[in-house]
Amino acid sequence: MSSLRPERFNLNDARDQPVSICGKAFRAHMSGALYWPAEKALIVSDLHLEKGSHFAARGQMLPPYDTRETLRKLADVIDTYDAATVIALGDSLHDARAAERIDGADLATLRILQDDREWIWVTGNHDPMIAPILGGTVLPSLSVEGIRLCHEPSIGAVTHEIAGHLHPAARLVVHGTSLRRPCFVGNGLRLVMPAFGAFAGGLNILDTAFEPLFGCDGMAVWMLGQEGLYPVATRLLRED
Repeated sequence: MSSLRPERFNLNDARDQPVSICGKAFRAHMSGALYWPAEKALIVSDLHLEKGSHFAARGQMLPPYDTRETLRKLADVIDTYDAATVIALGDSLHDARAAERIDGADLATLRILQDDREWIWVTGNHDPMIAPILGGTVLPSLSVEGIRLCHEPSIGAVTHEIAGHLHPAARLVVHGTSLRRPCFVGNGLRLVMPAFGAFAGGLNILDTAFEPLFGCDGMAVWMLGQEGLYPVATRLLRED
């Protein structure tokens, strides 16, 4: 458990975990994506495409392959579930001019991923507009079967909501070993998704930013491991 690696199970047994939101069944995947079997829909959040090129233009040299790696990971999980719909919950682009910088090969990969499936971009604070060259349908939010899908979580004890924006991460300490990984966090009524992008980073779920969302209702945590997704007891979590 301390290394978040399965030792006694088939690797495929740990690749995803069941998650229930207001009685509806989902599968949370080790990549940070969420699959909704009843809707054949794959949900991701905070891709932050072209973050590397954004910082490079400002003199901070990061490897320029984050978009390629993020799309490769996305292609893998789309294939895993054979998703008919992809919904990206905002901050898919790191900034308003990201579409101008995206490499032609990466753009071609994106368009291939969109072939024969519905693709919905939900806008976020980093990408309030999505350039038409990126294809798909652009919406500020949407509701599917009573579940609101949006970028920024609503403040307070709301229900029926899946959001991103906060890049949740958890720090786990077991037997003197510390791990810090992105995570899903929810309470059966709402879910906040981890950032999917290669350079996205994360905010500790014990940060005060999460208090208005879950308050005294408690929360369940699923940490992304090297080879699986793992439910973690909140008593084991630590602040940074």
